[in-house]
Amino acid sequence: MENAEERIGASRLTLVGKIFHHLGMFFMTRTLGQQVCLFFRAIASIFSKTRSFKTDSRNIILQTFFTGVEIFPILFIVATLFGAVVIVEVMTLMGKMGFDDVVGNLMVVVIIRELGPILTAFLIAGRSGSSLTTYVGSMVINSEVDALATMGVDPIRYLVMPGLIGGSIATLIMTIFFSGSAIGAGFLITKAAIFLTGNALNLQLTWDYLSNEILKALTTMDFVLIVIKPLVFGCIITTNACYQALNIAHDVRQVPKATSRSVIKSFLYIVCADVVLSLFYFFDYFNELSRII
Repeated sequence: MENAEERIGASRLTLVGKIFHHLGMFFMTRTLGQQVCLFFRAIASIFSKTRSFKTDSRNIILQTFFTGVEIFPILFIVATLFGAVVIVEVMTLMGKMGFDDVVGNLMVVVIIRELGPILTAFLIAGRSGSSLTTYVGSMVINSEVDALATMGVDPIRYLVMPGLIGGSIATLIMTIFFSGSAIGAGFLITKAAIFLTGNALNLQLTWDYLSNEILKALTTMDFVLIVIKPLVFGCIITTNACYQALNIAHDVRQVPKATSRSVIKSFLYIVCADVVLSLFYFFDYFNELSRII
């Protein structure tokens, strides 16, 4: 009797194992599954026995500089104009509706929680992600990646890992700069507009009022996710960019196609990841809407 029960249990486990096996194989043969594998291979390469701290550090610093510092001017301009528009719209609409006490909450939601990280990630994906795809893709076309493997250099460690770490660090730093520029420089642009137009918008705006409202609206989860979101977005951008480049056929005409796929899919993955990460805020949003209504 016990042997029969054991055989039935084994058959059930075998069936469950087969189901998970087929699901795993299905996932691993798809683009998303292969990108997840590339990500973990890049992470695993950090602990390789052939690692060189000096070379890896130099590559990561160069990638961070390329991804973050060189994009800062355009990011600062976009953040400043975006922040000025948000400040004017929020102050105007909330003032007319009599909801002056939720100005800080809306500023935090729009700039710090949602659109700030997303716009930063979009700018990095469009500029740095596409450049990374073109760079690695050109190496694939010219057989330089094969040459690295022939010389005993792991292409994943040499090309993907520095981009992954450097891109994630740069995305985090640029997201913080974007939020700060949107609030600080956006405030200055708004005050300049008020001065030049003779306060035609009828806005009573001071830095003490704006900063205090924003600080009161910030929560612990905001400080946690302002770190997690950019890191996730940076990993998505660089992993997807390198995957698209490494899978280019040996045809130079495929490089621009891979670059466009890299940017479009990065945008899609970023939005999907933002939706998942924003689930932490949904209950707060509902409570805030209930309080306003």
